[in-house]
Amino acid sequence: MVNVLVPLFVCGLVLVGAAKHKDGDIPQEYQRLISLRSLGVEFAEHFRNASLSDLDLFHPRIPSQEDLICIADMAQFMQALTTGKLWAAKMIDAWGSIPSGLLNGNIYDLGNFDECVKIRKEITSSHSINGKYCFLKVSVGFLPQNVARLTNNMRIASCFPASCSAAHIDAFLGQLMQKLLNSSSTSIQIREATCQTSDLKPWDGMTIFTVVLLGLMGSIVALCTMYDYFLCHDQNQVPVAVKIFSARANSRALFRIVDSKSNPNIISCLDGIRCMSLIWVVFGHEFGYAAGSPNINNLDLVTWFVDPFSSFILYAYFSVDSFFFIGGLLVAMVALRSMEKSKGKLNVPLMYLHRFIRIVPILAVAILVYMNLMTLITDGPLASGEYSGKEACEKGWFWTLLFVQNYATNNICLGHSWYLAVDMQLYIISPLLLIALYKWGKKAAAGIVVLIVLVSCCLFATMMVNNFSMLFKNGLAGDAGKKLYRATHTHSAPWLIGFVFGYFLHLNRGKKFQLSRIAVWSGWLLSLAMIFTSIFALYPAAQWSARLSTLEESFYYTLTRVAWPLVLCWIVFACMQGHGGLANSFLSSSLWQPLSRLSYSVYIWHMFIQEVNLRNLQTNSYLSDYNVMLKFWSDFGISLLISYVLYIIIEAPLAGFDILLVPRPKTVSQRAAPMEPKVDLNDAPVQQEQSNDNETRKQDFPDAMEAEVPPLASV
Repeated sequence: MVNVLVPLFVCGLVLVGAAKHKDGDIPQEYQRLISLRSLGVEFAEHFRNASLSDLDLFHPRIPSQEDLICIADMAQFMQALTTGKLWAAKMIDAWGSIPSGLLNGNIYDLGNFDECVKIRKEITSSHSINGKYCFLKVSVGFLPQNVARLTNNMRIASCFPASCSAAHIDAFLGQLMQKLLNSSSTSIQIREATCQTSDLKPWDGMTIFTVVLLGLMGSIVALCTMYDYFLCHDQNQVPVAVKIFSARANSRALFRIVDSKSNPNIISCLDGIRCMSLIWVVFGHEFGYAAGSPNINNLDLVTWFVDPFSSFILYAYFSVDSFFFIGGLLVAMVALRSMEKSKGKLNVPLMYLHRFIRIVPILAVAILVYMNLMTLITDGPLASGEYSGKEACEKGWFWTLLFVQNYATNNICLGHSWYLAVDMQLYIISPLLLIALYKWGKKAAAGIVVLIVLVSCCLFATMMVNNFSMLFKNGLAGDAGKKLYRATHTHSAPWLIGFVFGYFLHLNRGKKFQLSRIAVWSGWLLSLAMIFTSIFALYPAAQWSARLSTLEESFYYTLTRVAWPLVLCWIVFACMQGHGGLANSFLSSSLWQPLSRLSYSVYIWHMFIQEVNLRNLQTNSYLSDYNVMLKFWSDFGISLLISYVLYIIIEAPLAGFDILLVPRPKTVSQRAAPMEPKVDLNDAPVQQEQSNDNETRKQDFPDAMEAEVPPLASV
């Protein structure tokens, strides 16, 4: 969460200074700069009557073949401008200008991307002039520091013959700016990495492998689905392998609505908690990408940071604690129930293998897709680069698949995968806690409570010793992100609280607690107070002029890490005991079930969709809460669609092989049953032909932020 909101924080700090300039402190050079016509028009006027000697800007060195081709194309371009040719006029028309609204944060003029890259003028049978779209970086040195922080980031579109490199264009622009401003304090630079043409980049080996892999899996799923639909009239006779890959079978399981009253082991409210937390996470990430968009009003971020609504975004990391709580609760309940049936036996290697099968394949495919398909499906002014985290993936993809990336590196491949690492590390140590609970019962539970206190003290000490702050206006100084936010021990308290609560529910399963109306109302009022305190307690300190000591912030961050999961304990308990009221009706709605099963896939892919949609922007946007909400629903809808497709062709088939690891003495039809949408105590769909005494394998669907609990098989 923090990784994605860093751009939002940086924008706020960079722009806050620019918002404080006073009347009369803008020099005349700046006024002259913003009075310029379109840079393309200025460029055309300057070079319209230029001679070849004027264009030869490469002496004293001898021009290379590339230099000569560029000069020749520029001469053709200028001649076409003079004679009024349409293709040359389009090349100038595609340029951007000094952005209007610059002092309100508009630092982009995207020009017209399509108009530029579609230019193709055939000069000879073997040579043509094509359009090349590039960004100009404008740096203005004569402005006051507070304004220069903003304007030095200006990006202005330009369009040139594709034969000219960034170095060639730099030479032309240097001559132009000298003429226009006659000032060495203003510079225009261009990097080849920002340039694009209509030519398609050749696919490298990994891109081909990724496309072939997805195509092969899709073909297998399509064939098995057709076999299932056209040749298998009796669903009880469908072969296991076909049912594993059949989109029909997996879709039926995914969208089946199960009555929670049919199984007393089901905790229905977990579906609602999980889905609401997923929506909160995706919405928070949406704001991070929106802050990095070419907005015409970036300076509005300065006031947005101190609005009450911003607290829902800046402190959305509580949604992560919700998933840790659910993860710990499910591990305890499912494992202890399994150990009770097997008299304390726990097949730990098989338990780890189940988790590996459920999580690693889809994560590995996600790394391939993020790294190799971003440029294939993006097209626009902002689509020049690769996936924003490609370098981190190239250098450290293996850390992500080993689930140690939160400690091993600062630049994580798939930044949001840090959660999976923390959850996996906690899952790996869970057998020790489970065995302790089974052998020593409440004494072990008391020991875990002491452990919760110790890790909370460790979090408090980490903040105090390193003077860390989680306030966005202060920034994540040094290793704060790695040591404070992504470290396993700083997030273990919610997981451990959920684990202990799962043990409590296991001991009291089927028991009805008699609570007075006063106790119920007190529980809900206290829970609501803790929720709103956690979210809004730092609102006064978020004001730009306010100050908060490290001691105060350390107490806040440590206590809320414990308070939030305790609130969830009450919500789950109240809903299970019939005291949930409207909250239970909402959280336990059967409509949450399909999204809950699809949540891990949505979590994996939603940031890919958000970045793709950002890169496909063709015009500037306007930053507001309402517009971000509109964009959120569109991105979330597309993420759901893509997640469903990839769930059908990747996640469900690969996870389906999990049923082959633990043979059950059941009929073929029962063992072949697809991932059933019934969500029981481990939030795992169960087979349709399930009995209370002889239940089939329960599949763990790693949740959108959770990577849920794999089946814990007994020996």
